Amino acid sequence: MAGILVVAESAGGSVTPHSLEMLGAARALSAQGGGSVSAFIAGGDGLAQTLIAHGADAVYTSAAPETALAEVLAPAVEEAAAAAGADVVLVAQSSLGRDLAPLLAFRAGTGVAMDCTGLALDGGRLRATRSCYGGNARAEHTWKSAIQIVSVKGKAFDALEADGARPGTVAAVSAQGPARITITGTEKSSGEGIKLEDAAIVVSGGRGLGDQGAFKQLEELAGTLKLAAVGASRAACDLGWYPPSQQVGLTGKTVSPQLYIAVAISGASQHMAGMGGSKNIVAINKDADANMVKVARFAVVEDYRKVLPALIAEIKKLD
Repeated sequence: MAGILVVAESAGGSVTPHSLEMLGAARALSAQGGGSVSAFIAGGDGLAQTLIAHGADAVYTSAAPETALAEVLAPAVEEAAAAAGADVVLVAQSSLGRDLAPLLAFRAGTGVAMDCTGLALDGGRLRATRSCYGGNARAEHTWKSAIQIVSVKGKAFDALEADGARPGTVAAVSAQGPARITITGTEKSSGEGIKLEDAAIVVSGGRGLGDQGAFKQLEELAGTLKLAAVGASRAACDLGWYPPSQQVGLTGKTVSPQLYIAVAISGASQHMAGMGGSKNIVAINKDADANMVKVARFAVVEDYRKVLPALIAEIKKLD
């Protein structure tokens, strides 16, 4: 293979964690014979050294703002890919990437595999894995065309530790597409504490909690654990028990914490698709046949109303 280009993104002047995860994936492909690893980023060259420290051999920068849309960035990414000689392009499954990856594929006359969680080389060609049928199966994709484009799901790969001594080159690309859409403003969702997708511990609740007030107990448990965030299943969010921004699942956020505590969650495939990468799963559920109980490393088969108060009390003793 000729090489891999990672389309990195920035937010608030910093490289997004998702971009660093993709660099980790690219380095793994490079170790399998995938060639050199390059990165593209809009917003100038101020973030180039961060990308190099996390695995890029070369960085291509664009003067386009970090908020530029796919139609503006597509020609710049193409110029960077040509300069790098890359035949694999990795794009984040983000609000930008959902538009940019298909647009790049259309312009290149190739296919695109979206929302992928696995990447490997097979006979010198990329094989990408993604969930399908609501998370009940996995599909593997390969390409006949020279250019192979993938959008990568967040938390599917681990970022490498930064190495400030890594060498790398930085070059600018000038191509830009016409901006037919003007962004007049952005609004961030309000929230306190640790972001759900960045938390080392996630405590999630489902419809089996019975009512909205039960989430107060989950918040108390998360606060006792200190590094935890609270999530919810789609069923709980649809009932209005918890904000949609905290939904874990196929149509919500993907998390891969060190510890995932699932309280009164049955373990539907859509939910499992969003938290299946958790390192350790603890299920608290009175149904011994629940899917979440079966996949958990540890399970407490009991009514959560009996378990949570005792668990919180025991954790507080450790302080």
